[in-house]
Amino acid sequence: MTHSAAHDDASLSLTSRTDRGGYFIAALSGELGIASAPALREQLLSLLRAASHLIIDLSAVDHADAGGLAVLVGSGRRARLLGGSLRLAAPSPEVARVLSATGMNQHLAIFPTVRAAITGQPRLPDAIFPSATVLSAITKFPEIGAVAIT
Repeated sequence: MTHSAAHDDASLSLTSRTDRGGYFIAALSGELGIASAPALREQLLSLLRAASHLIIDLSAVDHADAGGLAVLVGSGRRARLLGGSLRLAAPSPEVARVLSATGMNQHLAIFPTVRAAITGQPRLPDAIFPSATVLSAITKFPEIGAVAIT
């Protein structure tokens, strides 16, 4: 089953399948951003209604922003409310950088491969999110409480 979420020049496609372990696996490709967030939110909620255990394969995601991450966090909450789980698998380097810069890598279950996400082990160590690189890319503005990522 393939679904697409497109808005203007930003697009994201979602392909889903069921694994023998009972997980729905949703493979995303393209841009995980604010433009595709509303359609993606609906698609993930629809998948969670069918099966409360969802794995999202992020290996083909080129770009991620706060709007896209908000959908993942919200979907994770929904999965837990349904007695299920949401696991992220194989984040691309760009997505890993954004997850680290926002601190979401501390709050989401992230695995190096889809197979590892299915078995539940091993989770990605924090070392996959190099703090030295991220810290050099972040400029903090404490007077306004904002963070800019360069």
